[in-house]
Amino acid sequence: MPLIESLLRIVIGVLIAIPLLLYPLLYFAQEKLLFIQQKRNYERFDWVRQEYPLAEEVQIKTPDDVTLHGWFVKNTPEKQSPLLIYFGGNAEEVSGHVRDIDFLTGWSLLLVNYRGYGLSEGSPSEQNFFNDAVLLYDVFSNRADIDPNKVVAFGRSLGTGVAVYLASQRPLKGLILVSPYDSIRSVAQRIYFYVLMSLLLKHPFDSLALAPLIKTPMLALIAEQDRLIPPPHSVALIEAWGGVTQQQMIPDTKHNNIQIGRGYWESITAFLDSMLED
Repeated sequence: MPLIESLLRIVIGVLIAIPLLLYPLLYFAQEKLLFIQQKRNYERFDWVRQEYPLAEEVQIKTPDDVTLHGWFVKNTPEKQSPLLIYFGGNAEEVSGHVRDIDFLTGWSLLLVNYRGYGLSEGSPSEQNFFNDAVLLYDVFSNRADIDPNKVVAFGRSLGTGVAVYLASQRPLKGLILVSPYDSIRSVAQRIYFYVLMSLLLKHPFDSLALAPLIKTPMLALIAEQDRLIPPPHSVALIEAWGGVTQQQMIPDTKHNNIQIGRGYWESITAFLDSMLED
């Protein structure tokens, strides 16, 4: 019995010690885990200039004096163009998405790196991403060459939370969400099931809380074999959405290769075409 009691005390001590050690580590390291900043890549930037000379390099100054950097690609001869605003994943520098313009007929494209990514200044955070998304919408929807009634947000992975927030704040024409989630808190809780994420996480990106109030038409694309954001997280958001939704499961794809899957671009272009019909 003394041996069993000693072992029991050790087990209990370990169970107490692990959270005490793990909580501070996760709390203070969560920005590095969530925001995997991709810094400037001058070779990539030179490629953009060479291959897409019509891509306009843009710099946007925020109210707190931070400069955001990206590209605007005009893609229609119309006086006022429909606009697609892209919000990338947590480890994504967006310059490579300039090539997406090849799939977009009649839509101009705005790509701006998050704070701390690429040539954008500042530090990443949920609130900074949200504020900057609204700023980008306000700046570009007021340009003379943009149709303010035909602005669509396109979010991927972490960026779906940014796009959802923008839809809750501004009258978007539509929303495209690739690998969306109900909340980062929920996704992280699945991974760190032994940690109370509700107490720990500083950047919850709670799209589920906003979803019922948003009436914007939404297309969701889900990778069939996604292990990072499993499909149930996407389905939870779709089922809570307050407007019309379309969803497409992209077969035989994972989180990081969904864009090459069968039906990916076909679904996006069909959705965007429907936005032009009204």
